[in-house]
Amino acid sequence: MTIRGGDTSRLRRINLVTTLRTVRSQGPIGLTDLARGAALSRPTVEGLVEELLAAGWLRELPPESGQMGRPARLFAFHATGGHVLGIDIGSYTLRVSVADLDGAVVAAHDEQISATAGRAERLAGLRTAIAAALDAGGLTADRIAAVCAGTTGVVTAEGVVKLSVGLPEWTGLDLAGELRAGFDCPVLVENDCNLAALAERWRGQARSVDDLVFVLSGVRTGAGILVGGKLLKGARGGAGEIGALPLVGWHRAPVHLTGFQGLPPGTAPRDAAAQVFAAARSDDPAAQWAVEQYARDLAEGIAALVLTVDPELVVLGGGVSRSGDVLLAPLRRHLDPFCLEPPVVAISDLGEQAVVLGAVRRALDHVDARLYDFDAPLPKPFS
Repeated sequence: MTIRGGDTSRLRRINLVTTLRTVRSQGPIGLTDLARGAALSRPTVEGLVEELLAAGWLRELPPESGQMGRPARLFAFHATGGHVLGIDIGSYTLRVSVADLDGAVVAAHDEQISATAGRAERLAGLRTAIAAALDAGGLTADRIAAVCAGTTGVVTAEGVVKLSVGLPEWTGLDLAGELRAGFDCPVLVENDCNLAALAERWRGQARSVDDLVFVLSGVRTGAGILVGGKLLKGARGGAGEIGALPLVGWHRAPVHLTGFQGLPPGTAPRDAAAQVFAAARSDDPAAQWAVEQYARDLAEGIAALVLTVDPELVVLGGGVSRSGDVLLAPLRRHLDPFCLEPPVVAISDLGEQAVVLGAVRRALDHVDARLYDFDAPLPKPFS
């Protein structure tokens, strides 16, 4: 078979990707081990490494001290060759995290906002939070390889918030367009529950779990679903919005916590869950009854999702992540009878960072897809 010029170029791109993947998974690594791991000849790998060094995607480490003879060359992925921005647009808090291309968070900023803030005020607060996070990381917007923002509501593939009942004046907002005004890089927008599910699989309770339901519950309740390790978003972005169905109890579940009579005067809705769970843990009968009713209503929607997608694991996050074990027992009592085969249920340990970490992960996935695209030129780093 005759190999045409285009074929040889694509083969070299494939070999570049193979070499880069091997370094990222096994590095720091020397040429001999790299050739073995990439299943390529050493001369081929040496040439590919030089190209990746010149492009800025690899860096050569200084030789180890104390070695006899000529020290072996060691190479690592240049994780700071670019950064990504993860954003969580909440009712009360705007969170922004900056991470390098290995996913290490290098800077973050939280900006408090009123739950009643309109579109203009929330967007202004978001710009402030972004600028503060970039400044904390010593970065400028042109150093960002991808941005991902998580928001409540139904989001289109183009990054428009088609429906949001949780944030004032948010329905119809072209959020991706608003963010693109400040960045010359890809900007992604996802439902916050979907991003929390990605984070849980990346760094939480669901590592290595492919079929997952993540329930994000606090002032409101929603769900993100992974099937076969991929987000299930549906044809119009509405997958997992089981709370929109009045027949299940998600619309009334938070009231059992926010309306608990034992709350200290002036307790904000976002703080109610922690207060009620703490009281229940201290054997307060009224608080335990409130948790029981909350678990019953929560179980109705979870059961509907379990019977639909048959997940291996259900993870509860958001405000309920402060519950510890006080919620699990009553939830299982109400959930298990509805399920043909009850799934494992766990409480997230990511706390308030779930959505912003998921946004970081989604942005990293986008960068990796470009970096590993056989049919596109090797992109330039952003340093």
